[in-house]
Amino acid sequence: MTTIDDFLVLVRHEIGLPVGPEHADVPLDQVPGWDSMHLLALLTALERQTGRSISLPDVLEAESLHEIHELAVQS
Repeated sequence: MTTIDDFLVLVRHEIGLPVGPEHADVPLDQVPGWDSMHLLALLTALERQTGRSISLPDVLEAESLHEIHELAVQS
């Protein structure tokens, strides 16, 4: 999972939110159906997918799916 498109597929499959490229840079509170529980589920899925730990405090500071993707690929 290196591209934003791969990341969005992960979000769709793991969390069940109908996100597309148009949702990558919007604030998380404007992503359709988003809530804080999705953030924890996404973090777990990303760690399982990448095999690496991702900083929860950093993810909590992320303002968009794109920023979460950046954290996942740089970890």
